[in-house]
Amino acid sequence: MRKSLGALALVLTCWMASASAHAGDIECKMDFHLSGWSVFYQTATGSGTVHCNNGQSMGVHIRVKGGGITFGKNEIDHGIGKFSGITSISEIKGHYADAGVHAGASKSAGARVMTKGNVSLALSGTGKGWDLGVAFGAFILE
Repeated sequence: MRKSLGALALVLTCWMASASAHAGDIECKMDFHLSGWSVFYQTATGSGTVHCNNGQSMGVHIRVKGGGITFGKNEIDHGIGKFSGITSISEIKGHYADAGVHAGASKSAGARVMTKGNVSLALSGTGKGWDLGVAFGAFILE
């Protein structure tokens, strides 16, 4: 009986610690503009603003770089990014792993999810241009 109560206490302690860690998470969204090109090497630059539900906000510079079998030129005018797994706006900066297959022409829409440790970034947006290929690289927020 004591072992069962001890095990139950351990499980409840772990659950409460996990719940309190998630209770500190904040919601942040980013509005951004991005344009770039690719011919084997992929590059793009842009800017955005991050707003969080705790009142914090921050301007960011965006860089995309990578490579693969990819060709094209594109522009995202009204992109939206949603962050998850963060407790402070300072955690959004850094290199996010990015990989994908893409194809588009003229006006297009798309979505992509990237990670940086425990932080995830889901991007969506509409834009114009053309592209085709497979690319691997980094999405960098500075």
